[in-house]
Amino acid sequence: MADGTDMEEWMVSSNEALSISLVAPTKSGLQNITTFNPRFTYSIFGEDEQIFGYKGLKISLRYRANDMRPHLKISSAKKIKPYGDSEADDVLAILTEGNYLPKIAYSKESDFEESSKQVVDDFTPPGELHDTFDGPDGHYEVWKGSLADPAVKQLNTRVQMLVPLFIEGGTYIGQNDESESTEDEISDADRWTLFSLYRKDESGYVFVGYSTIYRFYWFQNPTPPASPRDGWELPEGNLDLAELPCRKRLSQFIILPPFQGKGHGAQLYKTIFAQYHKQPQTQEFTVEDPNEAFDDLRDICDLEFLNSIPEFRALKLDTSVELPEKGPLPDLIVGQKNLEGIRQKAKIAPRQFYRAVEMYLMSQLPDSVRPTMDLEADIPSPTKEDKHQELLWQLVAKQRLYRHNKDALSQMEVDERKEKLAEVLIGVELGNARILAAYEKAMERSKGTADGKRKLEGAEQSASKKPKI
Repeated sequence: MADGTDMEEWMVSSNEALSISLVAPTKSGLQNITTFNPRFTYSIFGEDEQIFGYKGLKISLRYRANDMRPHLKISSAKKIKPYGDSEADDVLAILTEGNYLPKIAYSKESDFEESSKQVVDDFTPPGELHDTFDGPDGHYEVWKGSLADPAVKQLNTRVQMLVPLFIEGGTYIGQNDESESTEDEISDADRWTLFSLYRKDESGYVFVGYSTIYRFYWFQNPTPPASPRDGWELPEGNLDLAELPCRKRLSQFIILPPFQGKGHGAQLYKTIFAQYHKQPQTQEFTVEDPNEAFDDLRDICDLEFLNSIPEFRALKLDTSVELPEKGPLPDLIVGQKNLEGIRQKAKIAPRQFYRAVEMYLMSQLPDSVRPTMDLEADIPSPTKEDKHQELLWQLVAKQRLYRHNKDALSQMEVDERKEKLAEVLIGVELGNARILAAYEKAMERSKGTADGKRKLEGAEQSASKKPKI
């Protein structure tokens, strides 16, 4: 700047400036439970995640830990004076104009603190109690409700600010203020279900995380009547759309940072999945654009669930298969014709299911050829039979990869296509080895395996192969 002011001195990291706190209401006032910072703020303050014009900037977002009523307070030690076209970023305007928080978040601090004294003893989470479990750090409850319920909608509106802060590329649902709803939102609200997770102790409820689920109608090609005379009519009376065949999609899933790493996310996911798996009208359970961390959690939970299905546990590579030099491949899996039936029974989306099959089959490979993340493992020499089994698994994996990337791969020459598949397969091997290791550790923790190693049920060998680079 012309007056010699160093612009960098007035730049503040928005990730560091913004703090999020859970505060517990008590009869004497608010008690801080935990404070943490966001992972992302680029969707609010720009890709550089920087705020200009302040020193000692503090953006304090406090949530009342039970009902998640928010309160925002902005302060700074020093604010730059306007100079020409340069002036401090208006943090309050950025947040209000972006509609990131409900209006109640901007109320007076005294109102927030006084109202907290009134919800000490009689608070109950919105919706209905769906499940309970004991974690390593206390008792937990899962509550479930429709966004058509005003109390559930209010909770959803209050926590939506967490979406851009902790889900990369996450988008809001129902982002209008608590008191406002459009006709489209009202008609769509009964398709949304919110599962909220709380820790409960003698002092009350503490919000831990939540997930939102959307219901899609399950469209199938109608079966035409046997003849024009066999007319078809709509059923008489009121038709409950919630009872029609549907697909459920997990849209948002957040466990707050102070409660992560304790198995609560897996417990919440398994509770949600079990709810829809047993629901007759739900034909398939899907996840919307999962990130890598959630993919890991989902893979581990789905492998655990699939191992409870006898037909899935019976799957194995058909080592008696003789591979032709050219032409179509024979079935490589014992029970391959049953795969789609198992998938439909499990209600898992095709891509996720066949990835799980691939990981399960890899877990059965002999020590000499099974990929592992343990680079110090003592690897035995592979036999001819071991190499044949390895080749079968690689072909199964390449078949899935080709189906998933058919459009791009079909544009390549044959040699280039083979080279690309081999390259991608290395990453798949490493990824699967990492998931299987995490799965075995999870099973060890949950079932207390004495030998310190839990194999997938049905697998004959343990992980012990260095990846081929």
